[in-house]
Amino acid sequence: MAQIQRRQFLQTLAAAATVTISGTKSSGQVVGANEAIRIGIAGLNGRGADHVGGYLPMPNVRIAYLIDPDTRTYAARLRTIRDRDAAANPQTVSDVRRALEDRNLDAISIATPNHWHALMTIWGAQAGKHVYVEKPCSHNVHEGRIAADMARRHNVIVQHGTQSRSGGWNNTIAVVRSGAYGKLLVSQALVYKRRNSINTQPASAAPTELDFDLWTGPAQRTAFHRNLVHYNWHWFWDFGNGDIGNQGVHQMDIARWAIDGATLPRSVASVGGRFGYTDQGETPNTQITLMDFGETKLLFEVRGLPTPSYRTESIGNIFHLEQGIVAGGRFYPRGDMANPQPLARPANAPAARPGGASHYANFIAAVRERRRETLNADILEGHYSSALCHLANISYRLGENAPFNERTQAFGDNREAGEAYTRMLEHLRTNNIPIDGQNYRVGPNLAFDARTERFTNNDAANRLLTRQYRDPFTVPDRVN
Repeated sequence: MAQIQRRQFLQTLAAAATVTISGTKSSGQVVGANEAIRIGIAGLNGRGADHVGGYLPMPNVRIAYLIDPDTRTYAARLRTIRDRDAAANPQTVSDVRRALEDRNLDAISIATPNHWHALMTIWGAQAGKHVYVEKPCSHNVHEGRIAADMARRHNVIVQHGTQSRSGGWNNTIAVVRSGAYGKLLVSQALVYKRRNSINTQPASAAPTELDFDLWTGPAQRTAFHRNLVHYNWHWFWDFGNGDIGNQGVHQMDIARWAIDGATLPRSVASVGGRFGYTDQGETPNTQITLMDFGETKLLFEVRGLPTPSYRTESIGNIFHLEQGIVAGGRFYPRGDMANPQPLARPANAPAARPGGASHYANFIAAVRERRRETLNADILEGHYSSALCHLANISYRLGENAPFNERTQAFGDNREAGEAYTRMLEHLRTNNIPIDGQNYRVGPNLAFDARTERFTNNDAANRLLTRQYRDPFTVPDRVN
């Protein structure tokens, strides 16, 4: 595909930022139920298949573009679409900017690797397109804030792909926040998900069907190797955010949602390591993070080695309240895990929003109404929950190696975090990882100002709030 020249693209964005965007369908009046919404899906592997399947059955929604720098991904998605509608003819393009130039395109749905999420959201907003963006909505804190503010600046609908907001958690959250079981003391999230070694792949030439420079996008140039395309990029800092920012952002979002009014924490500390194998991956497969939200603490655990569930949960959330624990949709009175009780009904059950349990349908409903209040997971909520994952990783990355011991000072006197650390040691022993002589990474306790979204006690941490971008794939410093 011919590359778009940088000057031409900057002119396009400048025009989108300065010309009234009511001239595009995506930014005009309310879209009627009988009018077709034309959508482009960016990123066709993995989650991209789910996006195709999500929009395909919807009445008056047309998949107009399939977008991916790897042309090998087109055939399967085209087949899925044409099996349902033989006359469908979506355009296939490598570069999202080609689709954004189409004034008849209403929205883009982003299922790319993490390092592209925010920039595509920003470009989409500047072009007047509505956006569905997979979790996490950002690769770092700065670009998540710019993406959220750009959505407001250009008055577009942006849904974040934390599907639990549409998936039946409303009543549980309402009960936890109601005070029926007393104050919420610790909002705990678990991601106990088996992740095997990815081994090590040598540098090699990229496949001819893949535009690897375009795939790399905002990240710095690097040598291609087969652990990057299509999934294991999750475990490299330049492209992914580890499992806390992969599977974990769902549970992080639920944990923050349960803390009434929570946005970003007062402080964060994280410990862990990559244990059980030596491979090319960079991110931890074992991690414990504690965040301070005042009266409530948020505790997060990642385990990538085999492990049993904890308090009925493996990938889920546990809420520690004054009177007991809520887990798995049941209440366990304090000190009595053997006799769970049905969960109390919330006094004011939250009203269902359009789209039912379908996160995609909720997005389309909000686009038709042009009301971000219709969304179950607005981009600002996505920014906050994604940022929590980034803050945890910043503490971890700034950590120093230290020998294991039975009592760590990383979490102060927080009982639940100390107990999680003790269970982590037992978990590693169970996986035949010797504790004696083994080091783990102990991150600093970082003070954070939620208003400015900056650390107050660590310049190195502030530098990790953003990244060095690669022209022309640059996230702006400010909203325009």
